[in-house]
Amino acid sequence: MTILHARRLLASALLLSFATLSHAQDWAKARLDTSPRHHEYVPLKHGSRTVQAFVVYPEVKTKAPVVVLIHEIFGLSDWAKEMADELAAQGFIVVAPDLLSGFGPNGGGSSEFPSQDATVKAVSALDADVVTADLDAAADYAKKIPAGNGKLAVVGFCWGGGKSFAFATHRKDLSADFVFYGPGPADVTPITAPVYGFYAGNDSRIGATLPATTAAMKAAGKKFEPVTYENAGHGFMRAGEDPNNTVPGNKTAREQAFTRLVSLLQQMKSAPVASSSAASSLKEGQREDQSGTLAKSAPAIVACHDANSTRHAAASM
Repeated sequence: MTILHARRLLASALLLSFATLSHAQDWAKARLDTSPRHHEYVPLKHGSRTVQAFVVYPEVKTKAPVVVLIHEIFGLSDWAKEMADELAAQGFIVVAPDLLSGFGPNGGGSSEFPSQDATVKAVSALDADVVTADLDAAADYAKKIPAGNGKLAVVGFCWGGGKSFAFATHRKDLSADFVFYGPGPADVTPITAPVYGFYAGNDSRIGATLPATTAAMKAAGKKFEPVTYENAGHGFMRAGEDPNNTVPGNKTAREQAFTRLVSLLQQMKSAPVASSSAASSLKEGQREDQSGTLAKSAPAIVACHDANSTRHAAASM
């Protein structure tokens, strides 16, 4: 009985270990471990809350723009941190807040959850106001980094793509906003920064929201440049560099989208620093379009993952 009990304990431990590793990305971690760039974790405090942020510095001589990176519904994963490192390699400081900080087991963050499914559930349950406050803390910190040049952009992926789009309605000092396969917000009229979209051709759930978002942005006189990458699926930026990817379109889309992202960020370097007082004198929630008429609001936001799509996304990880 003692041997049988020991075997059962060992089996349970192995199952727990496999569950923990099921959402790990060893290939991304390996790239992080060999990166020459400086990585650090910074506690960002606002009110009674502390958010841990992963910060990466480029190896450059001059001050650099800062990018706030919003992770997928899978939390601040090894891939999200590796993506931050890749952007830093292109000459940008990157601040990637762990929006699950304090919500994990024993008060931990993304790395403390025992499985991918548990992480997805936790991210799905985050309060939108708390997320906005966390992102504000990250943006405020980014603006004060001594090595930063005052330019601030936000990039988000999947769930983070929707949050990135929504954050552009709240934050007036963004120089650019980048949305990867995320839905548009309910009201686009407060947006002041140019928004660049990256969408997958084989992602009808998010793709179906794109025409209405495009129309709303146009009606509001906002700059919105969406590009759809054919033969790619939702999450192609991660899937496209995963060695286990079996969809050629994901890899092609990932390469093309990354080149476009870096090119747009490079253009941001020569743009003037955005002012936090960029909002017009119209009432909150109203902006005039180019013809002088009040713009219409976009349709209600569609969550990046509902109960069914989270299971689909987790299966494709």
